[in-house]
Amino acid sequence: MFTGIIETTGTIISIENKDSNRVFRIRSSISTELKPDQSVSHNGVCLTVEKVDDDIHQVTAIHETLVKTNLGAWKAGDMINLERCLTPNGRLDGHFVQGHVDSTATCIEKTVLEGSWQFRFEFPEKFARLVIEKGSIALNGISLTIFDVTNRQFSVAIIPYTFEHTNMQRLNAGDNVNLEFDMVGKYVVRGMELSANDFENNAV
Repeated sequence: MFTGIIETTGTIISIENKDSNRVFRIRSSISTELKPDQSVSHNGVCLTVEKVDDDIHQVTAIHETLVKTNLGAWKAGDMINLERCLTPNGRLDGHFVQGHVDSTATCIEKTVLEGSWQFRFEFPEKFARLVIEKGSIALNGISLTIFDVTNRQFSVAIIPYTFEHTNMQRLNAGDNVNLEFDMVGKYVVRGMELSANDFENNAV
């Protein structure tokens, strides 16, 4: 479990294809503190640390992860958002994030404002019921509040600290990001769908 509060960023040092999987070696300021079998959020995707070599750690993404996230487009030199899992005594400054990406979204507009940045994204319409005005979303692993919501688009505002300490600084129109919708909202929607089905099935 994660919070969507990014600890640091890492740089992809190398990428190796192994059958249908892809192995990433990433250098970061927290890599020396990691241990094999730990879960770490990489751009919002929960991946298991396999190996640590000084300030570089290694993770592997399977084919399904590569297809459903933006990991398949990663290149050596890319900046990746990193967050270690939430500890029992940790503060929940963001919101509950599982590290299970639901979809990707495309940045369609980047606006530089006075002291902040605004990004607009387009996402698959089938997820519209999970996106609400002023709701929470994990975008490349970052816990953000969305606004100006439609059935296919939403916007986020980025403060200077978040811009400087995440890979939002490298994001431009046309780039894809990983989306994880609010876990609580997904359970609520699922419960309502099941209740509606039960009502229909039991109707006389």
